[in-house]
Order: sequence, then C-alpha cells, then structure tokens
Amino acid sequence: METVRDIMTENPITLVAPATRRDVLKKLVKHNITGMPVVDKEGKLLGMVSRRDIFENPDEEQLAILMRTDVPTVRVDDSIEHAATVMMRYNRRHLVVVDGENRVIGIITPQDFLKVIVKRRINIPVEEFITKPCFIIHKCTPLPVVFRAMTLTSLPAFPVVDDEANLVGIVTDRDLFDRVEIDKSMAISELGLGDDEDAWNWEGLRNVMKLFYMVEKVNLPKIPVEEVMIRDPTTVFSKSPVWEAAKIMRKHNFSQLPVRDLHDKLRAMIFDIDLVAALVGVEE
Repeated sequence: METVRDIMTENPITLVAPATRRDVLKKLVKHNITGMPVVDKEGKLLGMVSRRDIFENPDEEQLAILMRTDVPTVRVDDSIEHAATVMMRYNRRHLVVVDGENRVIGIITPQDFLKVIVKRRINIPVEEFITKPCFIIHKCTPLPVVFRAMTLTSLPAFPVVDDEANLVGIVTDRDLFDRVEIDKSMAISELGLGDDEDAWNWEGLRNVMKLFYMVEKVNLPKIPVEEVMIRDPTTVFSKSPVWEAAKIMRKHNFSQLPVRDLHDKLRAMIFDIDLVAALVGVEE
C-alpha cells in the first residue's frame, strides 16, 4: 500500500519562530514557494504561514498573528487516501508531515496527489469533481477590475470570453503582474526584503507581487485583459477521466483547467485541489 512517505517532499523549507512578516517574505521569495511550516528551535511544528495569510493581513508584522495554528498534519505511514481526506477537510494546499515528536519531516501539496491519480488511472469523469462556481471575465475587462474580482472571489484564475461567451483565454494573478513595469531592486526594498538583490529570484518575487499591489506601491495598467491572458488555453472535456486532467496539470504545472461540455462550450473551471477528492477513501 502506498503511503505518505511515497509522495511527500522531504525536509521542506521551514521558518523558525519568533519571526516577522519580513522574514516570511524573504523565504517565500528566495525559495520561490507559496507557504511553509513554522517551527520552534527543535523543529517542532507551531503553525503554517503562506502568501495567502499575508495577503489577507497586509498590515500585520508579527508571525505569531499571521500564521495559522490549525495546521493539518499526517504521518509518513498514513495512507494516501487518509492524507487526501485530511487535505479536503481543511481545504488547504499544504499538508505537513510530522514524526512522533511533532517535528516537521515533510510536506504534501495537491500536485503530489495528482501523480498518484495519474499512476492509478482513476477514470471517474472530471465533471464529478467540479465544486466551485465558474466566474467569467470579458476580454475587454481592465486589469484593475480583474484583480478586484480575484480579490472578492478568492480565485486565482478566470476564464476569459468573447462577445458570444466563447472561451478565448485564461488569466491568473501572475499574468496580471507580468505587465507591471517595476524595478526588481525597488520592489525588494519596498517590501522590506533588504538590498541584497543577488539573494532573490524574480520568479519568487512574482509570487508576492499581489501584496506589492495591495499596499499600493504600484498600479496595474488599465489595459484590457486580452492583452495579458494566455490565449487558446489547454482545456479538458467534462466527460474525460480525472486522470487525464491530472496528467495535463502535472505536465504543464497548472493549478487549474477550463472544462468544456459536449458542445465544446465552457462549463467550469477545475482546480488541482478539487481533483484530490478522487483519492478520498473511507476513514478508518
């Protein structure tokens, strides 16, 4: 039987408490990650902090307030089905793997579960895992409006349609900020990350650009979303087996896919965490 040990990432990046928002941002940017466990000096789990926590509390400085303490955890010998159940129950993108003394030894994300779905070739139709309403954006919608829609819905991506509601593209928050002209060193300084530009990577900085926008350090240009969207996006048929959707997401490192119906029309958006439900088994 496959267990958590078979899919987890060992020795994940962690943050030792006490720490500040600046310390969190430095690690997120430097290691190009979106979240990490918070531990004490002995490596024991105290909580979890992610860019989502910072986005929701942009003015908070102390890690003790920013981090979540209701962290879903699993053990290395737990079944994959049990781990999937825990992730779905908490609806969080990170599962922390701990040992018998509550020390952090690994981490699991939805992408780790996708490879299991592909390996097992689970053939339940994709449509059975659609859980979220599908919000569409017209191709002429200005970027500030798109960003506001993302903030209000807590969705990281939207399908983009034309005048006939045909799917013509997809846009994510990262696509928005790719068009913001900003000096990397200035962004690092404004976010309080320090002046050592060589210590950071641009990909990691893009992951926290949303915060940079929210604290009004930069304005998104008022251009239509069709200028930044990904055109002719990869899609999946609603009747396709879920393993095919998982394979596409794994291959392209996607966290979402538009779903089309029998008439080749947009039906929904499906996210990687939705697919984890394909592995949920009956709890012991």
